[in-house]
Amino acid sequence: MYREKILKLVEPVVESEDMELIDVECLKMKSGWLVRIYIDKEGGITLDNCSEISNEICDLLDIHEASPGLYTLEVSSPGLNRPLVREKDFIKYRGHGIKVKLRDVLDGKRNFRGKLVDLLEEDGRKVLVIDEEGKMYRIPKEIVVKANLECGIEKAYE
Repeated sequence: MYREKILKLVEPVVESEDMELIDVECLKMKSGWLVRIYIDKEGGITLDNCSEISNEICDLLDIHEASPGLYTLEVSSPGLNRPLVREKDFIKYRGHGIKVKLRDVLDGKRNFRGKLVDLLEEDGRKVLVIDEEGKMYRIPKEIVVKANLECGIEKAYE
């Protein structure tokens, strides 16, 4: 609930600075909440970019009471193992290594590591196609809990 509210508030601010909002995480910690915002732009993010966006977002979250309570705000680059959240992320990173964690067991597994072949629509639902050591898996996107780029995997398939 908070994640979606924060996404809607923050995305226009990030985009107004010619950056892209990659993801928002809301994590319960002992001392309160951690609100983690991942941003990126062509050529990469600087510390100054993170600081500027952090200042704007902090005020916005406070004014709209969008946080789950007492929180710490973290704004950063998604890093090399960036999360893949939106459909356009999966399309953009076709051919790259990916690590996927599932909500449900598929073919006896919940974790997959391999090359992201494609994101398709089959029978009205989105499906990830992953090549894991030569075996192709079709994973319904709705059971994906977490997906990240996994540096180095694609080299094994070249």
